[in-house]
Amino acid sequence: MQADQSQPLIAHLVELRNRLLRIFIFVLVVFCGLVFWANDIYSLLAAPLTDNLPKGATMIATSVATPFFTPIKLTGVVAIFLSVPFILYQVWAFVAPALYKHEKRLIYPLLVSSTLLFYAGVAFAYYVVFPLVFSFLTSTTPEGVQMATDISSYLDFVLTIFIAFGICFEVPVAIILLCWAGITTPDDLKAKRPYIVVAAFVIGMILTPPDVFSQTLLAIPMCLLFEVGVICARFYKPREESTEEPSQESQS
Repeated sequence: MQADQSQPLIAHLVELRNRLLRIFIFVLVVFCGLVFWANDIYSLLAAPLTDNLPKGATMIATSVATPFFTPIKLTGVVAIFLSVPFILYQVWAFVAPALYKHEKRLIYPLLVSSTLLFYAGVAFAYYVVFPLVFSFLTSTTPEGVQMATDISSYLDFVLTIFIAFGICFEVPVAIILLCWAGITTPDDLKAKRPYIVVAAFVIGMILTPPDVFSQTLLAIPMCLLFEVGVICARFYKPREESTEEPSQESQS
């Protein structure tokens, strides 16, 4: 009996290892395809700041190896970002056999929408938030102080903003999952709307630089996406116990 139970566990661990290996190889291939343009990718990322620097000001590197390793680090992150659809597909293929057929039909659109929303959050941060934030920050530099940002510090800063906006744009998916799991309902969320709005601005204050522009630019989309999530959650009935057996087919 113990041997029978251990076999499925070993099979699942082997499948998990194989899928993690596929993800690693895929990301590595994407990274190798991009690494030649690592400096160009960093220049593109730095454009929102360099376009707003005073005349004659440039970014700096405070370590000897920083000019080499920082663009390489960014290229690795970009490779992971571009591999998100493949990574989500591998996660989906691993868990799909344990789901009921009607659950598969519900979750598949969520996987697609969560990917698109994450990319939308990153794009919103780059094209809308960064120009406004860096324009504000450079304009408030005290007289006699030259703004010279370290390229490594800048990368850490923008990656934090990207992740913050990417995750916060997942609000509709989170609401749908909460309602589908029976944790809450659209009506309950509507009743708590004032608290949600306050929470959105608090999150914006925590996750963004200390200026009102970036805080507002994160909070307002979150509030709008909250409303979208509440509307979409009405199309997802709460999950109920089903007599249908989970699918045993495996997907690769």
